[in-house]
Amino acid sequence: MSGTRDTGGEGNRGDTSGDTGNLRPAGELDFGKSDLQRQPDPERANPLPPELREPPSAFAPRPPARAKAKGAAAATLERGTVKSIHYRLSYAVQNGEAGPHGAIVLLHDLPGGAFSWDGVMPGLAGSGRAVYAFDLLGYGQSELPWPSDTSNWGHADCLQYALRALGLTDILLVGIGVGGAVAQVLATRLYRSGVARLVLINSYAYQTAYAPDWPLPDMLKRHDPDLPRQTKLDQLLGELRQALPQAAVKPLPAARVKMYLDEWNSELGKEMLFQHIRLMLPNYTNSVSTHVELLDIPLLLVWGERDTVTPVGLAERIARANPNARLQVVPNAGHLLLDDAPKAVASAIAGFA
Repeated sequence: MSGTRDTGGEGNRGDTSGDTGNLRPAGELDFGKSDLQRQPDPERANPLPPELREPPSAFAPRPPARAKAKGAAAATLERGTVKSIHYRLSYAVQNGEAGPHGAIVLLHDLPGGAFSWDGVMPGLAGSGRAVYAFDLLGYGQSELPWPSDTSNWGHADCLQYALRALGLTDILLVGIGVGGAVAQVLATRLYRSGVARLVLINSYAYQTAYAPDWPLPDMLKRHDPDLPRQTKLDQLLGELRQALPQAAVKPLPAARVKMYLDEWNSELGKEMLFQHIRLMLPNYTNSVSTHVELLDIPLLLVWGERDTVTPVGLAERIARANPNARLQVVPNAGHLLLDDAPKAVASAIAGFA
């Protein structure tokens, strides 16, 4: 496919002019801790009725942090926020001094957050590129608007303004799971002119928008809008704790499981999780399938050999249809590829950059 790329959707929506993000000053953090997954700021809007709200102390933010990546190469890691439409999105940026052109942008899965890339980012420290790991809308330190559009299209719409506000151009866009579905919309429709290369990792695609029993059992039932009121928080966390490790080949440490669960450990978190699940819609995911097959930029598909959530057959189908695609299968790894094989993922991304 050749010719001028369609830049539709690149008009301004909301005031993002002059907003290039707000980086927080430095401290020290260990990638093994959950510093990338802090609770939301108490000043952000909480749409829940007063009786369902958490006490303010539960939302107390941790001190801003800067980290040095482990290993020979050292890299700065900072937290920032950027305005997009009505909301602010939070992100972790490594090597921000490398500038916005050619940055690597990382989009996480459900459940998860920017923290899920903590084992991958040290391996990208020597790339010479800035690396941005976003908390998608309704996750981590980004705003938690309920209700809101957190479908793959809703996330992409929100992100396109954030990426422009940060001045990110010719990016290497990387998405895993839900983040992969979001990346497909950005690369083919809403941010085409800004994406130079695309990496999809264990991504939802075509009519596969969610797995039958992951990250919660009986996912189809979870689309019932009345279910949050019928589900106690402890029950939800218990089901998530039981189902989550099934997507990994290697045992997940208890501390890691806790990081995934902490995202949703409040009444607002419960509502957000159910909202995300209700908006995992096959028609939305499939809406860009043909565009992905015709994508005329380099495309890398990184897949866990033993992924049962988004089976490798999805990647094989994309690779057969798109001559610009290359498939790299990671042996003995499942859907939680960032936990099963973070070094292999980092190596694949760095080699493709």
